[in-house]
Amino acid sequence: MIKAPNTRAEALQRDAADPLADRAALFDLPDGVTYLVGHSLGPPPKGARDRLAAAQADWAGDLVRSWNSAGWIDLAERTGDRLASLIGAQPGEVIVADSVSVNLFKLAAAALPQARTYALFVEEDEFPTDQYIAAGLGGLSGAEVRLLAPGGSFEALRAGGVVIKSAVNYRSSEVTDIAAHEREARRQGALIIWDLSHATGVLNLKLAADGAVLAAGCTYKYLNGGPGAPAFVFVAGELSPKLANPLPGWMGHAAPFAFNGKYVPRDGVARFASGTPPILSLAALSGALEAIEGVDLGQLQAKARALGALAVARAQAMGLDVLSPVEDGRRGGHVSLRIAEGYPVVQALAARGVMADFRAPDTVRFGFSPLFLSYQAVWNAMAALAEILESRSWDQPQFHARAKVT
Repeated sequence: MIKAPNTRAEALQRDAADPLADRAALFDLPDGVTYLVGHSLGPPPKGARDRLAAAQADWAGDLVRSWNSAGWIDLAERTGDRLASLIGAQPGEVIVADSVSVNLFKLAAAALPQARTYALFVEEDEFPTDQYIAAGLGGLSGAEVRLLAPGGSFEALRAGGVVIKSAVNYRSSEVTDIAAHEREARRQGALIIWDLSHATGVLNLKLAADGAVLAAGCTYKYLNGGPGAPAFVFVAGELSPKLANPLPGWMGHAAPFAFNGKYVPRDGVARFASGTPPILSLAALSGALEAIEGVDLGQLQAKARALGALAVARAQAMGLDVLSPVEDGRRGGHVSLRIAEGYPVVQALAARGVMADFRAPDTVRFGFSPLFLSYQAVWNAMAALAEILESRSWDQPQFHARAKVT
């Protein structure tokens, strides 16, 4: 177990010894804000802003020639190669394209013919999109779709179908043993599509070493790619020649500018490109990755879990119900608490400059990015939570008013 700081002074001592402390200077965050948001939007790295400005200048200056002169045409693949190093994959096995939802659909449709049985499996506590995609694809393809009880994916591998599974559960932060699942999948003729959305950027992922062959993930959470930043697809090199993109677009064609009416897929993961890549978003993501590149991923994971251990310890001291694993090795980069008045509590925290997540019906979630957060900031945030709960200052009309995005 990670020993959490017991005092603010101990938190400051951890900050003084933090090997990642210098990374915070690479981000633009408003003064007085502690950003514990772990869902749809990480804060902007300065590199993202600079690359976006450069892409805008290319657009204005070189116009359509920028596809060649600024290298736009290869940006999705170059950025994918950089992402590969963050998830334990090889160059040429990752490409940036579309959204997580679309990529899960593409991978699942491509994987079904390769599995021993024509069936899709997903646990009922997976992120809703993962469940919707499985159900939608099942309706289109005729594949059997089974909704599993939480934790039921390992047993389901015996059926030999395609399992969609998060590496880190979006609500609980429970980490899945990827290697164990993949060993069983190979024995049973099954395939697993890993959703890495809550894992990339906080865990030391080793997909190749763990035997993973298919994955998708977002880039707007802990990779800080920006609002609506494009997602990525991972396909292991030995498997990609066997897979067909169910949405074959011209950017996945071996010769897109030959304008041939017959589709011929590109080699490798690039066949999972479909439409024209979103260059401005890609440029921002490319710059955002500068904030994490060069970081020891072991240190990154250790700090994320240590910040989480601090939150768990303070929450337990308050008598709160901790939904995330207390055992550090089983927990990802966020901690979820059950608080009946969760929504107004999160709004009251925001009024104090502490931004966190609410997930219906009663989950308050704190995301711990190791790149820009300090131990002192997390200590202070938990102290603010204690004061809000003790004083019941959350129980004010303005904190109960529901916004469209929660």
